[in-house]
Amino acid sequence: MEIKVLGTGCTKCNELEKATREAVAALGINANIEKEEDIMKIMEYGVMRTPALVVDGKVIVSGKAPSEKEIKKLLAK
Repeated sequence: MEIKVLGTGCTKCNELEKATREAVAALGINANIEKEEDIMKIMEYGVMRTPALVVDGKVIVSGKAPSEKEIKKLLAK
Protein backbone atom coordinates (compact mmCIF):
# COMPACT_ATOMS: atom_id res chain seq x y z
CA MET A 1 0.00 0.00 0.00
CA GLU A 2 1.31 3.45 -0.93
CA ILE A 3 0.23 6.26 1.39
CA LYS A 4 1.02 9.94 0.99
CA VAL A 5 0.33 12.67 3.50
CA LEU A 6 -0.04 15.94 1.62
CA GLY A 7 0.71 19.12 3.51
CA THR A 8 3.08 22.02 3.74
CA GLY A 9 4.22 21.33 7.30
CA CYS A 10 1.46 22.93 9.34
CA THR A 11 0.39 21.50 12.69
CA LYS A 12 -2.60 19.64 11.24
CA CYS A 13 -0.43 18.16 8.48
CA ASN A 14 2.02 16.86 11.07
CA GLU A 15 -0.85 15.48 13.18
CA LEU A 16 -2.19 13.62 10.14
CA GLU A 17 1.21 12.09 9.40
CA LYS A 18 1.59 10.94 13.02
CA ALA A 19 -1.94 9.50 13.21
CA THR A 20 -1.48 7.74 9.86
CA ARG A 21 1.78 6.11 10.96
CA GLU A 22 0.14 5.00 14.23
CA ALA A 23 -2.92 3.60 12.42
CA VAL A 24 -0.77 1.65 9.94
CA ALA A 25 1.34 0.22 12.78
CA ALA A 26 -1.74 -0.71 14.83
CA LEU A 27 -3.35 -2.47 11.87
CA GLY A 28 -0.12 -4.22 10.91
CA ILE A 29 -0.42 -3.02 7.32
CA ASN A 30 2.61 -3.21 5.06
CA ALA A 31 2.64 0.34 3.72
CA ASN A 32 5.08 2.88 2.40
CA ILE A 33 4.24 6.27 3.93
CA GLU A 34 5.58 9.47 2.39
CA LYS A 35 5.06 13.11 3.27
CA GLU A 36 4.66 15.47 0.31
CA GLU A 37 5.25 19.14 1.06
CA ASP A 38 5.75 20.49 -2.49
CA ILE A 39 2.65 22.60 -3.20
CA MET A 40 2.86 21.98 -6.95
CA LYS A 41 2.84 18.20 -6.43
CA ILE A 42 0.00 18.52 -3.92
CA MET A 43 -2.04 20.44 -6.50
CA GLU A 44 -1.52 17.60 -9.01
CA TYR A 45 -3.88 15.56 -6.83
CA GLY A 46 -6.55 18.26 -7.15
CA VAL A 47 -6.21 19.08 -3.45
CA MET A 48 -6.95 22.70 -2.64
CA ARG A 49 -7.00 22.36 1.17
CA THR A 50 -4.46 20.50 3.22
CA PRO A 51 -3.86 18.25 4.95
CA ALA A 52 -4.85 15.42 2.67
CA LEU A 53 -4.37 11.67 2.71
CA VAL A 54 -3.75 9.71 -0.48
CA VAL A 55 -3.92 5.91 -0.57
CA ASP A 56 -2.73 4.12 -3.70
CA GLY A 57 -3.10 7.31 -5.74
CA LYS A 58 -6.63 8.15 -4.55
CA VAL A 59 -7.38 11.12 -2.26
CA ILE A 60 -9.45 9.76 0.63
CA VAL A 61 -9.35 12.77 2.99
CA SER A 62 -8.81 16.45 2.26
CA GLY A 63 -8.99 19.60 4.35
CA LYS A 64 -8.96 17.94 7.76
CA ALA A 65 -6.85 15.75 10.01
CA PRO A 66 -8.89 12.67 10.97
CA SER A 67 -8.10 10.81 14.18
CA GLU A 68 -6.13 7.57 14.26
CA LYS A 69 -9.43 5.73 14.80
CA GLU A 70 -10.98 7.32 11.69
CA ILE A 71 -7.87 6.54 9.64
CA LYS A 72 -8.03 2.89 10.72
CA LYS A 73 -11.61 2.70 9.43
CA LEU A 74 -10.60 4.27 6.11
CA LEU A 75 -7.62 1.95 5.64
CA ALA A 76 -9.57 -1.16 6.58
CA LYS A 77 -11.99 -0.67 3.65
